Amino acid sequence: MKKMHFPKWAPMICAIAALSSCGLDMPKETQTSFETLTVKKQDVTAPMKFSAKLKGETDVTVTPQVSGQLMRIAVVEGQQVRKGDVLFVIDSRNAQLTLEAAEANLEAALASEASAKLEYESNKNLFEKKIVSRYMLDNSENSYKRAQASVAQARASVNRAKVDLGFCTVTAPVTGVIGEIPVRTGDQVSPLTQLTMLSGNAMMRAEFSVTESLIEEMVQAGVSDSEKQDYMDNLPDVTFVMKNGTEYPHKGRITSLTGVVNDATGSLSCKAMFPNPDGNLYSGIQGTVVIEREEKDVIVVPLNAVVRLQDKTLVYKVQPDSTASAVSVTTEDIGNGQDCIVRNGLNVGDKIVTVGANNVTEGQKVLF
Repeated sequence: MKKMHFPKWAPMICAIAALSSCGLDMPKETQTSFETLTVKKQDVTAPMKFSAKLKGETDVTVTPQVSGQLMRIAVVEGQQVRKGDVLFVIDSRNAQLTLEAAEANLEAALASEASAKLEYESNKNLFEKKIVSRYMLDNSENSYKRAQASVAQARASVNRAKVDLGFCTVTAPVTGVIGEIPVRTGDQVSPLTQLTMLSGNAMMRAEFSVTESLIEEMVQAGVSDSEKQDYMDNLPDVTFVMKNGTEYPHKGRITSLTGVVNDATGSLSCKAMFPNPDGNLYSGIQGTVVIEREEKDVIVVPLNAVVRLQDKTLVYKVQPDSTASAVSVTTEDIGNGQDCIVRNGLNVGDKIVTVGANNVTEGQKVLF
């Protein structure tokens, strides 16, 4: 009997036929719906963020004006002080004795002046009666003038002694925070001795660098060098954000912007002043200065429409045949965590995929 040979794919056909005869459906390609957005332009406010370091408006080196033994230190490191508060006390006994001696000399000079005045006035009357000569009158007048000069000199010595006595009590020249105190009670100090560093923090200066784009904006706005200060005065208030993300409650103002670009970094130095009424800001604190910048007539898309693929930034544009096509774009973060500005790659009227963009493949049909 002759054997029959069947092709190897014959069992597969039989299986498919059997499944079909049982009423089972074969798997079909599934289609997914996506949310889309028609691109348009709008005005937004985008924050510009710059790393900054705070300094006191006036950091003052405190040194004594007189020499002597340090008798008392009235403050501690890190203490907040007001202008005029006592910081250090220097031995004032020598200064007090000097003042007392000067005051005694003044009293003697005043007595001599009084005697010279009486003699001058007496000789003046006698001269008018032609009892004394012109020489005696002039001589008494000169003695009176010398006595007056001695009084002025003695009075200056008293004032100088009072100033020196006052210098024995060192007070805060500005409101601020006490820095390191390298001296101790009992030390001999002089005008060359640094007692401490006082950081005047009634106003705090934030120093940071800005990009050349800010200068470019000024040029585009037609701002001349003479009008630069007016331009900065019209800039919006700025915000200082601590390293831990806490926003400082008081707003600041940009006060200066250098006109020289740093060759190494391509940036410009900028300063902003922040009020510090509660003394919560200290020199050396680092954080971020935030400048709110208004962007007019720009394309804004939601962040969920943007796909990051290695070094590329893509959005999926819906073509007329409803298929998705990847388009490379350049974006800039707005800072609200929801949207971004598209600088190039899209045009007004384009339709793009938003929700679900990460699941779209090139050429896929997009249902919406």
